[in-house]
Amino acid sequence: MIPICVQCGTGGNPCRCKVVGPTLGLVAFVAAGVVEWPVGALVYIFKHAKGRRIMGHSATHVYPKVSRSIPI
Repeated sequence: MIPICVQCGTGGNPCRCKVVGPTLGLVAFVAAGVVEWPVGALVYIFKHAKGRRIMGHSATHVYPKVSRSIPI
């Protein structure tokens, strides 16, 4: 089952709702997290700030960019 995310109240399209962008953003977030969390956890052992930045990358960069790039 594919999770469906709905974001209403946006001004990016005439319907004022987005479904495809947030859903693909969630899929990209999970895919990036699968790679980045173990790497970030390993780096966190030696450099705490850098490890936290790596683990947060999918939430702060990947999801917003994918979600905003698709206007529907």
